[in-house]
Amino acid sequence: MFENLSEKFQGVLKGLRGHGRITEGNIEGALNEVRLALLEADVNYKVVKEFVAAVKEKALGAEVLLSLSPDQQFVKIVHAEMTRMMGAQAQELNLARRPPVPVMLVGLQGSGKTTTCGKLALHLRKGKRTPFLVPADVYRPAAVEQLKVLAGQIEVPVFDTRPGADPVAICRDAIAQADRSGYDSVLLDTAGRLHIDAQMMEELARIKAAVDPGDILLVADAMTGQDAVNVARAFHEKLGLTGVVLTKMDGDARGGAALSIRAVTGAPVMFVGVGEKLDALETFHPDRMASRILGMGDLLTFVEKAQEQVDEKQARELSRKLRRNEFTLEDFRDQLLRLRKMGSMEEILGMIPGLGGKMKELKGMAPDEAELKRVVAIIDSMTAKERRNAKLLNGSRRKRIAGGSGTTVQDVNRLMKNFQQAEEMIRRMSKGGMRGMGRNFPFPQ
Repeated sequence: MFENLSEKFQGVLKGLRGHGRITEGNIEGALNEVRLALLEADVNYKVVKEFVAAVKEKALGAEVLLSLSPDQQFVKIVHAEMTRMMGAQAQELNLARRPPVPVMLVGLQGSGKTTTCGKLALHLRKGKRTPFLVPADVYRPAAVEQLKVLAGQIEVPVFDTRPGADPVAICRDAIAQADRSGYDSVLLDTAGRLHIDAQMMEELARIKAAVDPGDILLVADAMTGQDAVNVARAFHEKLGLTGVVLTKMDGDARGGAALSIRAVTGAPVMFVGVGEKLDALETFHPDRMASRILGMGDLLTFVEKAQEQVDEKQARELSRKLRRNEFTLEDFRDQLLRLRKMGSMEEILGMIPGLGGKMKELKGMAPDEAELKRVVAIIDSMTAKERRNAKLLNGSRRKRIAGGSGTTVQDVNRLMKNFQQAEEMIRRMSKGGMRGMGRNFPFPQ
């Protein structure tokens, strides 16, 4: 996500370094590069035009602080404008009224609406709320059953929709049941279509009038770029969207939809889907996303993800081992498994300041799912002593481990090389902390 755009911005910043101050001459070339980078990322043309004009005005009108070089000042201005363009701050669901509060999820078929409904229910449950899922799509085959299966996986109650029932009546009856049962939020999985049509919009408008939702969220596929923006505009004109959920942001999405939707429709991006698992839904923070695009990292999201996977006792024990240089293959295995739960390795590394521009060289250190299984199998085939003291692994031991794990000696050797690289990186981080990792962070530290 945003990898190409981030690389383009890194190139622009390199071009500005070495100048004593920002002038109209050196800023013009930088802004041309920014303009091209945003257009290549499929950002709406009018949004790009307004963004570049705003950055130029602020850059030429700003006094360069003595402590900042031109590239740092430029990054500060671009970061502020990009954050503003995407909505300034994260938006919360409107759940602060008398429960149960209905939330309508709308969108085209194939956008991931039903799965997002399950993800959002899990997100609300983690926030100590009591959601109730409602399958209101009676047209798509197996749509009702799909939501019931998802509800069972996350242990969230679901309305027993009858085949062929009127969607408006389904939603109204479900809210009444939620009220009787004490649920505080009701997620309505409405019907989608292959494209926008009058019949679909009319049905959605009738549901809106019947239930008075606290939020109407459009679920849109980020991979479709400007098409997602056009879909958002059409739904917003008919229904008055209060927010957007962008799915498939972990794929090859160029980022144009995330950067354009708020500016074009006025409806903020509230959540992003970053994977297929039901816990792969993140609150959208415009300032954090701008930081990641500019290669500045996103430590707040990194910490939040880490806190979900590591309890305080585990964190203290790992910290003690790092201070004493006692990081073992067992720790390596356990941390890899926890990291995989946090998301893709590329996404995680991109959150660390200073590593945003080094993704290509770091990608080789990140095992894919098949490689991770091999790593776990290899480490589990070692004796306890070998896992705690990697220096014991001579040639004969490595051959035995390869045979026991169904891998090759080359696989074992590759694992040991990656382990040594991880040891070295952790040693550097433990000595210099995050400040040591973030020397390229563009703001003063």
